[in-house]
Amino acid sequence: MRQWTYVWYEILRTIRNRRFLNFSLIFPLVLFFSIAGEHRHVLLEGIPFPLYFMTGMMAFGSMTAITASGARIAAERQAGWTRQIRITPLKTSTYFVAKVVTGYLMALFSILILALAGTSLGVRLEATQWLIMVGLILVGLMPIAVIGILLGHLVTVDSLGPALGGVTSLLALLGGAFGPLATSGTLLSVAKCLPSYWIVQAGKTALGGTGWPAEGWIVIAVWTVILVRLTALAYRRVTARV
Repeated sequence: MRQWTYVWYEILRTIRNRRFLNFSLIFPLVLFFSIAGEHRHVLLEGIPFPLYFMTGMMAFGSMTAITASGARIAAERQAGWTRQIRITPLKTSTYFVAKVVTGYLMALFSILILALAGTSLGVRLEATQWLIMVGLILVGLMPIAVIGILLGHLVTVDSLGPALGGVTSLLALLGGAFGPLATSGTLLSVAKCLPSYWIVQAGKTALGGTGWPAEGWIVIAVWTVILVRLTALAYRRVTARV
């Protein structure tokens, strides 16, 4: 099976997933309009509230979208598909690439929908600022994508929904997607150690026309490297049993 044929198959499966539609598209969109609409003239952290909250909902929606691959992995593992992969021409790398690419495409869809919603409430950015913001969000999603794959190899199908929902919601909350939890002190220091914090900061960063400081890039890189290693261990453990 060609790689992009398998990717297309994954995309169709994701679109048919009602949970994906509800939590990565509809729920963030409803939250954005219901909250940002009433505070469109407020400034938060020195930027218009609609821009801040739009980026926060982009973070929440895209994290939900990109971790959805974990649910498919858990279901395939339970159904014995992991065993089938090892005896078919489908490469293991193709299997994982398809999950990541599909997750990113769905995350982009969520980002696009919220960008249109933000524009309707007065969010105005130059083309380069939009590119910086979206680019930073996509980079920040790298460790989040790996979290979905990791949980797909560790958690059962019945437990995965609450696990993924809990992890993404907690990361979004601590990262400031629903509003900053702290502007100074220990809690802010903890938040800055999370990839979700830097995803949420992408809007503010783009408004200044710059990228993240070195701290942001280091946090994303460290989380990605550690999670990739843990995922490789989890995959080897699963395949050793089948």
